[in-house]
Amino acid sequence: MTHMEDSVEIKTSTAVLDLRARIAQALKPTIVGLEREIDACLIAMLAGGHVLLEGPPGVAKTMLVRSIAAALGGSFGRIQFTPDLMPADVTGTSVFHPTRGAFEFQPGPVFANVLLCDEINRAPAKTQSALLEAMQEASVTVDGQRHALPEPFAVFATMNPIEHEGTYPLPEAQLDRFLLKILIGYPSAESEAELIAKAHARPLNASPESLGVRAVASMQDIEAARAAVRAVSVREDLPPYIVRLLGATRQDRALVMGASPRAGVMLLAAAKARAALEGRDYVTPDDVKAVFLPALRHRVLLDPAEEIEGTSSDEVLRRILDSQEVPR
Repeated sequence: MTHMEDSVEIKTSTAVLDLRARIAQALKPTIVGLEREIDACLIAMLAGGHVLLEGPPGVAKTMLVRSIAAALGGSFGRIQFTPDLMPADVTGTSVFHPTRGAFEFQPGPVFANVLLCDEINRAPAKTQSALLEAMQEASVTVDGQRHALPEPFAVFATMNPIEHEGTYPLPEAQLDRFLLKILIGYPSAESEAELIAKAHARPLNASPESLGVRAVASMQDIEAARAAVRAVSVREDLPPYIVRLLGATRQDRALVMGASPRAGVMLLAAAKARAALEGRDYVTPDDVKAVFLPALRHRVLLDPAEEIEGTSSDEVLRRILDSQEVPR
């Protein structure tokens, strides 16, 4: 490796680390704790993927996404999913203008760099599927016309646990479009006390911007960081390791559906982003292990009998992770 190549790698690693530090600092006025969740959101963003955040109401899922969007800069769109939401409410629609005698496309909220889909599992499958093309192709088709979305484009969807009243299970095809599924639970007693102490003097409906969250990055910074992630190198023994992990999910009797090849591609993409966030230009087995659960928990299907017994897909995945030999 030449001195020039080495300097470029150090510069790229420093740029991604600097971006991570700036965003973490920018979120301090609104977010208490959730450091791992913030990192997971950044991993997905830098890998070019989308994020599904699941947790009970009131654990700052929406505030986390709004704060990240404010810190990243760029355009922001929000859709509050409800049972009567229509696909056109997501994508936009063609409106007839009598004066011009022609239809004109009116973009929907999906046309944004960061799109927050709040309580996505409160809308029926027809509306949820309106996001599929946008998430996979970065475009939407309305009345036969394709409309490209802004670049970069990332969906951050929040959902309540499916046993909550008024929720619909997300279709498997849509779940598969999310790079990571992040579980947000209740905070520790210390974090909760700090949150309440900070929040009592604020308006209940305060926005991240009104609380001091400022844009500390640009979409150009995100594109540069994504390029750095793509350049992260992968050891020859890591793809076979990932294949062994995927194969184990397909053979485990506790799962009726294992992980697909796409899951392996997504897993490695997340591992590369995690490596870049740690300041490295190469992936280690620890990077793969760190993102294994959030990258696969929504791509495997637990046997109903195991679910009745109280087993979770995370438990099965941890067992699989522990059972496979790790490359040295």
